Amino acid sequence: MRRLPAIFWTGAAIIGVLILVSIAAPLIAPYSPTHSEPAAILEPPSWRHLAGTDQLGRDLFSRMVWGGRASLAVAFGVVALGVGLGAVLGAAVALAGGWVDMLAMRLVDVVVAMPSMVIALALSAALGPSLGNLILVLGLLSVPYYTRLFRGETLSIRERPFVKAARASGASFPRILITHILPNIAPVIATFGSGALGGALVIASALSFIGLGAQPPTPEWGVLIYEGRNTLMYEWWCAVLPGLLVALAALGFVLAGDGLRDRLDARGDH
Repeated sequence: MRRLPAIFWTGAAIIGVLILVSIAAPLIAPYSPTHSEPAAILEPPSWRHLAGTDQLGRDLFSRMVWGGRASLAVAFGVVALGVGLGAVLGAAVALAGGWVDMLAMRLVDVVVAMPSMVIALALSAALGPSLGNLILVLGLLSVPYYTRLFRGETLSIRERPFVKAARASGASFPRILITHILPNIAPVIATFGSGALGGALVIASALSFIGLGAQPPTPEWGVLIYEGRNTLMYEWWCAVLPGLLVALAALGFVLAGDGLRDRLDARGDH
């Protein structure tokens, strides 16, 4: 059995460290994320404040550590919702076939043709800015893309002998879907899900940056970048360091996804 490539373990290590740091935020962060020191406004990085302070005198390192909880939770929530629903719907319509499959794909084509970012902005503004609404909007908007993807995977699996045997034995539609189809596309779900986490994180941070996600004073990486935008030229650490965290997390997700994809492609060659 071929091992996972080093690129996967590199990405997994990056994400693992970020997740552990976020979980252990109360133990790692030296200050409360909302604690303000008026005498320490916009201090550069030092031993006392490892990542400097922001315009309100709050310790930026502490806010970055705590912010990982919100940012990573949104990324995982968006992908879990989008990939989960997309996998079930894609597998179901492909297994059903006929007019059900055709109608579902026409609906997917209509939704995919729409500008998703414009829709995301409109829905986020209509529902109100919050992390829960952000997860709901981004997750649901990604469902059509994953529905199309997993439908394609299911089309080949449904013609395999074990699926035909299950149908011939009188197995119900839900049983075939849950027992035979979804377990066989699970590696694809894991591969594309891990790769999608990076994109979800970046988009969620971008929406938080423009005020449609987490709201101040909640520490979230997109919010931290927004709060530091006006001091970028001189107090660069306020925006650059949270931005580097977003880039690092996205890189970790992409590397892990590429590693899983390489493993899946190698398995398919044999």
